[in-house]
Amino acid sequence: MVFAIVLLSLLLLIVFITYFKINAFLSFLIVSILAGVALGIPLTAIPTTVEKGIAGIMGSLTLIIVLGAMLGKLIAETGAAEKIAGVMVRLFGIKNLQWGMAFTGFVVGIPLFYGVGFVLLVPLIFSIVYKYKLSAVYIGLPMLAALSVTHGFIPPHPSPVALAILFEADMGLTLIYGLVIAVPAIIVGGPLFGKTLGHIKTSQSEVFQPTESTVQDSLHHAPTTWNSFITALLPVALLILFTVLPYIVPPSNTFAHELISFLGSPAIVMLLAIAYATYSLGLRQRRSMKSIMSIYGEAVKDIAMILLIIAGSGVFKQVMEESGVSLQLAESLQTLPVHPFILAWLITAVIRGCVGSATVAALTAAGVLLPLLKSSGVDPNLMVLAIGAGSLMFSHVNDAGFWMFKEYLGLTVKDTLRSWSVMEALVAIVGLIGVLGLSFVI
Repeated sequence: MVFAIVLLSLLLLIVFITYFKINAFLSFLIVSILAGVALGIPLTAIPTTVEKGIAGIMGSLTLIIVLGAMLGKLIAETGAAEKIAGVMVRLFGIKNLQWGMAFTGFVVGIPLFYGVGFVLLVPLIFSIVYKYKLSAVYIGLPMLAALSVTHGFIPPHPSPVALAILFEADMGLTLIYGLVIAVPAIIVGGPLFGKTLGHIKTSQSEVFQPTESTVQDSLHHAPTTWNSFITALLPVALLILFTVLPYIVPPSNTFAHELISFLGSPAIVMLLAIAYATYSLGLRQRRSMKSIMSIYGEAVKDIAMILLIIAGSGVFKQVMEESGVSLQLAESLQTLPVHPFILAWLITAVIRGCVGSATVAALTAAGVLLPLLKSSGVDPNLMVLAIGAGSLMFSHVNDAGFWMFKEYLGLTVKDTLRSWSVMEALVAIVGLIGVLGLSFVI
């Protein structure tokens, strides 16, 4: 009976989001309260459970996501991302444009949220399409595959950050493992698969006619190439540095290890990156502090709903824990003849196919899979990535990314399914294979 309630709760969540079009945060909140009542949590305790669920996940998460959004917004608004993209295209040349576009999407996608990166890079895709008379799908898919993979696998994106905190994973190790898995996933889903799609035709909308950048004007200098790259990749470099340093510094040097632990905290890393970006892309480029703060304010507005959705998922997780269902579910799941990583990937993939949102799918699955992680003893960093890979599977007509790809590139639904949807499936499968491969050597 208990498991039937959990299953019905997940189905109700899916129906609320997909059929009734109820906001994901409200859906999480309503379903969590109903599930709490059905699972026997006292009515007087439910408000406290809701508060604990939100506080438990948002306490350590809010800073990272907000600061990450600020950094990404500044990189986009100042033209740094455009500068990175242009350099990558020139570096790889016409013959290897697909690889250049994939690498560009990867570099730009690390600091930028998916939606921002998508809108920013699509004009670049079409400028190349018009210049070299190539298929927009052939050129664009590798870049957008890279954006999608970074969104699912790599901090500081909301889903992997939230999962790492939920599963008490090491953010630096999750990032390093994520980078290892992301590269083959991008290669397979991007340039290799993209070569088979050169025949797909797209509409040639005048909206995407190449135009001069609006970033450079009489008031603001455009950032240099080195400045753009260093600022965009600084959080990644710092997280990797402070993950490796403890293995280099002698254990006897207690103060150094404490300092490394403090500076290596994801929130401190993001704060350092924001401080540097404020100078390098802001004040140094003759932007006023007021205009920089305005950009940061807009960034917070952009990700407010993401934060609320994550908060809602925390409530669902708390209900599962306090009702005792989590322990029972873990015991039952352990009896299945399926590897925990495969099971995590499969559950997340099914939810993604039903609700459309990769973030919602990952966080919904996390509430169910958390007890399995604790009881099975598998690597929490790899569990984060297994769920991240599953969250990219089954992208179709209920996914906003599906429609963005279709509408921006002017495709039919059929062509979007055989390009975008297949690409998402490929990166999800390669991601799972990468997780399983790493589990044998870690």
